[in-house]
Amino acid sequence: MSDFLTRINRTRNNSGKQSTINLKKGQRIDLRKRDNSILTSFCVGANWGAIKTTGFLGNIKITPVDLDLSAIVFDSYNRPIDIIYFGNLRGQGIVHYGDDLVGDTDGDDGLDNEIININLNQLPIHAEQVVFVLNSYNRQDFSIIPFASIRLYEGTSTKVEKVFSTYNISSDKKFSGHISMVLGKLSRSNNHWNFKAIGEPTIDEKLADTVTSVINHYL
Repeated sequence: MSDFLTRINRTRNNSGKQSTINLKKGQRIDLRKRDNSILTSFCVGANWGAIKTTGFLGNIKITPVDLDLSAIVFDSYNRPIDIIYFGNLRGQGIVHYGDDLVGDTDGDDGLDNEIININLNQLPIHAEQVVFVLNSYNRQDFSIIPFASIRLYEGTSTKVEKVFSTYNISSDKKFSGHISMVLGKLSRSNNHWNFKAIGEPTIDEKLADTVTSVINHYL
């Protein structure tokens, strides 16, 4: 595990409307497509805004907000076998579509700032759980971000087919004072995957710490 924690602490390289269900702690999501077949490929997307303030002379100041969406893959012994994040954009069966360092600067454009696509059929054969987490890289409290939400949906990075559920972070008081959270996890059982919402803030300041929290409390 130490190799993963060392790697994710390195300095980064800059690199149609749907009905939705608000995620609730412990909620299990039925990953089925429109034709009722089992969904094998889907996306997790994070959308947020930069902080806009008005100065004494009426000038507008934009403060970038850098949130980081990550996916941690575990084996049956709860050991991390891959971590997909801004410093490691591709893994077996998982693709991160790039790091956003700023957020929306002119209001909510309705598009995800960071997206992770996961193909369940292409995950490593020894992968048993995949946990999705969100961290505020510059340690900006979730409560001061004008808007921040995460959604789980069928589709691609450029086309949303069906939104299964959403999680509004900035409007939920339990995230006030926190800069990291655990969204939820995929678990394999008899070669079938299900998604369970966790939706809990953590006291961590870095992704490496969040990985440790996941191992200790959420597997």
